[in-house]
Amino acid sequence: MLILLPPSEGKTAPTAGEPVDPAALWLPGLAPARRRVLRRLVAMSRRTSARAVAESLEVLGLSAGQHGELMRNAALATAPAAPAAEVYSGVLYEALDVATLAPPAREWVDARAVVFSGLWGVVRLTDRIPAYRCSAGVTLPGIGGLTPYWRTALATALPDDGPVLDLRSGAYAAMAAPGPRAVALRVLHERIVDGAPRRSVVSHFNKATKGRLVRALAAADAAPASVDELLTALRDLKYTVEERPDAAGRPRQADVIVREL
Repeated sequence: MLILLPPSEGKTAPTAGEPVDPAALWLPGLAPARRRVLRRLVAMSRRTSARAVAESLEVLGLSAGQHGELMRNAALATAPAAPAAEVYSGVLYEALDVATLAPPAREWVDARAVVFSGLWGVVRLTDRIPAYRCSAGVTLPGIGGLTPYWRTALATALPDDGPVLDLRSGAYAAMAAPGPRAVALRVLHERIVDGAPRRSVVSHFNKATKGRLVRALAAADAAPASVDELLTALRDLKYTVEERPDAAGRPRQADVIVREL
């Protein structure tokens, strides 16, 4: 079983540790592709003229007040690296909170979670990386759009390890199609408006629920052999799961409903 996760925009910069080794990350065959993105990102971020800095900020979707993110990117090749589980610090990872999992549950997550990244392609939570700023939606000079770049690199790289729980969205979901033995899960927030239920995607609820959901599966030592068993495992954990009609040629899709109390 694989669990496909997005990264988080929020990251905690390691204060000590050897620099990242792209070949030591999960799927070492991706090392050349990783090094190419790393070189281009570092080179772009090191430019110092006012015009070049403004262009780099625009490429990365940053404001003028986030110039420090460029300085961080400029030092990526030598920056301290730490396990990805300690670097990613957004809402999903706060809810997952792997540091407080019991050892068997932590081993469960480490063996199954795969984080998609605009810079690294894919990493495991145990892979050592520095803090960086480079989303999959970036169009990097000399490379182009990172989503199609990684879609090509990952086309035959991902293993086929039983059912796949796809918790990605947006550009990260477009980086690789998980195949027919996958279910793409969306979280909907339900509230009552004028006496009728209304459902919508709310970013905070979406991310937090996904983190708690993975944590619950790990604590339960879930071992589904199929998508049907995976959805049953989620329902056994008291999640309200509604499967959406299959779209031709696409993975199965389902919604987790979080009802406002």
